Amino acid sequence: MVISLKDIKRPITEELREFEIRFKGAMKSPVPLLDKVMFYIVQHKGKQVRPMFVFFCAKLLGEVNESTYRGAALIELLHTATLVHDDVVDDSNMRRGMFSVNALWKNKIAVLVGDYLLSKGLLLSLDNDDFHLLKLVSTAVKEMSEGELLQIEKTRRLNLDEETYYRIIRQKTASLMAAACAVGMASTNNDPELVHRAHELGEKIGVAFQIKDDLFDFGTEDIGKPKGIDIKEKKLSLPLIYAINHASSGDRKRLINTIKKHNTKTKKVNEVIDYVWQSGGIEYAQESMHDYRRQAMDILATFPDSPSRSSLEMLIEFTTERKK
Repeated sequence: MVISLKDIKRPITEELREFEIRFKGAMKSPVPLLDKVMFYIVQHKGKQVRPMFVFFCAKLLGEVNESTYRGAALIELLHTATLVHDDVVDDSNMRRGMFSVNALWKNKIAVLVGDYLLSKGLLLSLDNDDFHLLKLVSTAVKEMSEGELLQIEKTRRLNLDEETYYRIIRQKTASLMAAACAVGMASTNNDPELVHRAHELGEKIGVAFQIKDDLFDFGTEDIGKPKGIDIKEKKLSLPLIYAINHASSGDRKRLINTIKKHNTKTKKVNEVIDYVWQSGGIEYAQESMHDYRRQAMDILATFPDSPSRSSLEMLIEFTTERKK
């Protein structure tokens, strides 16, 4: 059965509709240039998966309230800020098939826009005394920055092992997913154990989500995305790490030399991709992704059965079975 986001969203349709209105309001600015950029961002927003996790986790053991809406907005503001900054860091001109903010308005404005979004989220929490939510999200911001810098450091040396890889993706990707789930739970419950369990749930989902992204780069789905982007940027993903670690001494040297010196040559990059497929790296990464998905499902099973839990189960499936 093909899982659609429309089916998954059904138990929180009204909440998401209200969230859309509030989020657009939070993005407004009296500065014309900034308001123009904010409007562009809102018009080209993504699937808003993270706010969905906030609402579903809030409804696992409670009811959505004002704190939940603010928590979802905080998560989405932060996520949008990091995307804008990431495009500057990666010198990327495209985002979700559209021009990125830095491509249209240059890096200086993009950095300031990202800072503005982050400050809007912080003020939203501070003005409403949501200190418990702010603490959860601030920790995620710190971890995301650390993960990005660790990846840059390791990319330069190409000495990334599996342990370091998992540390990077837990910080870069999973930390925000974990914060989204924890914020949702914390908005309706003040039990530290429940918030911690929701955080663990989000972290497992986030790791599986990132491994799925790794697999896209090797052409595991026909999504129209150019293959080998990570290799061209000298980023060592899980399938590639497995291939390098299980290669003969000669093949290992050849792979690393290609990534270091020939990473812009399509033919050479395709040779690396073919090697990863032949080495079993794709299957290994898929098994790891499914293992983290199972761990997430096990944590979710500790909560009472409900429409929100059922939708969360489908959303977890969606994150690992999606085509883009």
